[in-house]
Amino acid sequence: MSDSAANPNDLRRQLPAVDQLLNHPRFEASRREHGDGLVIRAIRATLAEWRRRLGDPAMSPLPTIDEAALLAAVERALAAEARLNVRAVFNLTGTVIHTNLGRSPLSEAAIDAVVQAARHPVALEYDLDKGRRGDRDRLVEGLLIELTGAEAATVVNNNAAAVLLALTALGAGREAVISRGEMIEIGGAFRMPDVMTAAGCRLVEVGATNRTHGRDFRQALGDDSGLIVKAHTSNYAVTGFTSSVPEAELATIAHDHGIPFMIDLGSGALTDFRELGLPHEARPGEAIAAGADLVTFSGDKLLGGPQAGIVVGKRELIERLKQHPLKRALRCDKLTLAALEATLRCYRDSAEPARHLPTLAMLSRGVDEIDAQAARLLPRMQAALDGIAEVVTRACRSQLGSGSLPVDRLDSRALVMRCTEGPALARLERTLRALPRPVIGRLHEGALWLDLRCLCREADERSFLAQLSGIQPLWRATP
Repeated sequence: MSDSAANPNDLRRQLPAVDQLLNHPRFEASRREHGDGLVIRAIRATLAEWRRRLGDPAMSPLPTIDEAALLAAVERALAAEARLNVRAVFNLTGTVIHTNLGRSPLSEAAIDAVVQAARHPVALEYDLDKGRRGDRDRLVEGLLIELTGAEAATVVNNNAAAVLLALTALGAGREAVISRGEMIEIGGAFRMPDVMTAAGCRLVEVGATNRTHGRDFRQALGDDSGLIVKAHTSNYAVTGFTSSVPEAELATIAHDHGIPFMIDLGSGALTDFRELGLPHEARPGEAIAAGADLVTFSGDKLLGGPQAGIVVGKRELIERLKQHPLKRALRCDKLTLAALEATLRCYRDSAEPARHLPTLAMLSRGVDEIDAQAARLLPRMQAALDGIAEVVTRACRSQLGSGSLPVDRLDSRALVMRCTEGPALARLERTLRALPRPVIGRLHEGALWLDLRCLCREADERSFLAQLSGIQPLWRATP
């Protein structure tokens, strides 16, 4: 390839043809592994980008066609083409259960269960004892009954689906009565009034935003009332002059009128968080003990399992949910049920579930341990970012995330990177996201913060350190 200086148009004409690059010895192994189609796509994408850069004066076009740089660019494009879109990242945002980053990582037992279910046929809807078709809920129902004290249970693909199914099966065409202070909205604009409408319920709000009393419910109930709903305000808090009706009182009011009482817990914990040094979080078993007829909660938040919507409660009501046509549309697959069963067994069979469930381990991690880790990582990070950014450690506060305990924060430590120029900080953030395992932090107070709370496994720390040497090359290649 020519190194002679020329105008941008001449340089574009000097770029090699696709076939010339395809037959370059450097790409023989890639052609054998991936086939010509993928390699050609990477070459064409690279050539198109170089033509754009060489033809745009604002892009500071290269003075020459550098063969080594072009081949390296094709290799980067090849790696991007071959890479799965579902990629592992480092969640150093300070939000432990991060919806955009997949919420809870699974336990090793759950991962093993998913691998086995993926690799082999499984008795999903087959009763091995009777030798005939069975119910897939039976795989986890016994565990859920044991862990919550409910009479029965069913599982769908997420908690929004659980709420929709319960409201549709029990309240379609009738009134669903709920406190005005619990008209929640969660991520993705999922609003309780909207899901009630979608379920065919007629919404009846009672009380005020900050105060609701038992008499408000009693006055609102009538012949058209289908159920009373309580939504756990897990993603916000109303403070000050407030009051709400205790669950046991709501259960009594509902049962006096012959209608069911349903609680949407949202996150839903299966262990006492106070034993982990964390604030109390409502548990399904407590709601059942208070008289709730149905309780819905998530599998992939505080439970620490796969995405799932779990419904526990009275057997007669659970059967109505199972027989509803929506149940089939919202049911879980074998991989979800395999992971959920293994997760539930961790709670049933271990006195210390935090030893097995990564989410609980991250939430209960002591600040002294994180502080020691920050001290280990600081000099390595300073060396990796030499000439790019100043790196220091700072105290910070992690949050649980995904609508769990919205007010409470956890003491933590962060690596804080500050560039001398504002635009350089955005470039640094892009550089860290371009690493083989992207590092996701958060921009705060003119700096990039990497909260270390979720970097709790030794293997993850080693992996994090191993790719620091790639920051400088990526920094130079990142616009």
